[in-house]
Amino acid sequence: MNKQVFIKTYGCQMNEHDTQRMLSMLDVRGYAPADTPDAADLILVNTCSVRANPENKVYSFLGTLRPLKRRNPALIVGVAGCVAQQEGQALLDREPLVDLVFGPDNLFALPELLDAVKRGERLCRTEWQPWDGPVREFVPEQWIDRDHVEGIRAYIAITKGCNNHCSFCIVPQTRGREVSRSPEGILREARAMITKGARELWLLGQNVNAYRANADYGFLELLDDVSSLEGLARVRFTSPHPRDWTNALSDLMASRPSLCSHVHLPFQAGSDNVLKAMRRRHTRAEYLDKTDYLRRVVPDIEISADLIVGFPGETDADFEQTMRVLEQVRFSQVFPFKYSPRPGTVAAQLNDDVPRAIKNERLARVIATQERINAEQQQALTGSIQEVLLEGPHPREPGQMNGRTAGYRAITVSGASLQVGAMVRARVTGFRGHWLEGRVEQPVCAVG
Repeated sequence: MNKQVFIKTYGCQMNEHDTQRMLSMLDVRGYAPADTPDAADLILVNTCSVRANPENKVYSFLGTLRPLKRRNPALIVGVAGCVAQQEGQALLDREPLVDLVFGPDNLFALPELLDAVKRGERLCRTEWQPWDGPVREFVPEQWIDRDHVEGIRAYIAITKGCNNHCSFCIVPQTRGREVSRSPEGILREARAMITKGARELWLLGQNVNAYRANADYGFLELLDDVSSLEGLARVRFTSPHPRDWTNALSDLMASRPSLCSHVHLPFQAGSDNVLKAMRRRHTRAEYLDKTDYLRRVVPDIEISADLIVGFPGETDADFEQTMRVLEQVRFSQVFPFKYSPRPGTVAAQLNDDVPRAIKNERLARVIATQERINAEQQQALTGSIQEVLLEGPHPREPGQMNGRTAGYRAITVSGASLQVGAMVRARVTGFRGHWLEGRVEQPVCAVG
């Protein structure tokens, strides 16, 4: 009987991708995924420390594992990801039930680390891999072809780390200096994922459009090559940085059908004063110029974004500028957060002078405004024809399938002979909250 592993994942798509990497490595060692922690021989917690709340959830979840460890002393518990990198040995000292702590740069050492734990060691591995320049094959050769396809979707990490050092962001400390993979390694992995059934590829990086293999080959050239691969229906990428966004990227999105009409482009704040304090290295006007051009060349583009309210020094006037950006850009989705200081960042040294009540009020205004904009956009889409990539059956409605539009809107469709992985044209008949509803009118292309 196979051993079983349960992985609890917090954070972004990069963490989800790292989790799938770990599952692939553990599959070779005879571990099968467990549905619950109670059934597991190995529990890994893949963590995020970009904001305080996910970090707090990690410690809360570890607390729930103590009874399991008491009942089964042979149970192995490991902590991976950004909290592991941030806390290191302190986490191992604080949580006696934890056997293993390892950071993102030690992800592919997991099999060897488990061997050491089984020999009775408690380990903390948070050292960085040797720096040998901005291009590095951080995915070892033996794992390139073993990545995971989740339904019809696969993720490919093209960069790791970040050099931007935004004043609020802990990523450079927890993910390290920015490195890019070679285009040959990325394209080989992409072809392998397509062979395994991926219809949609996501290119991942903390600052994905900073990718650069050499002076003549950057993110634009890579995106051009990946989106031209045979057998691929869609390409998405996340998250680009506004500073590195160019009109040439917008033009490529306009000309290449496989590039989805959606981009997640965090703007964080609408005030130049706040953007400067955040060290974002772009202005409000520059952001708006780039998104305006993108809308002109890709009229159906859906733009989503992150933003922070209550950054140190943010005045009422600063916040009103953020609200004006919401109204002007009319994002398809916004992920707003209250500012929370992260250890080791420049902003953590600033006076966190915006009262919690005001942060709450500003956050509520952002959410209410975005909910109104979303409802107006959903209503405007009613009656339109959308290309939908079918992802799977609806869990409660027989005969219906869930999918995504090119603009990354969730949609449930009905129709005859629906098949996972097919691309169909569907007429939007209505919506419920953030979900569109539609009826299939004709296929665009079949599976494969």
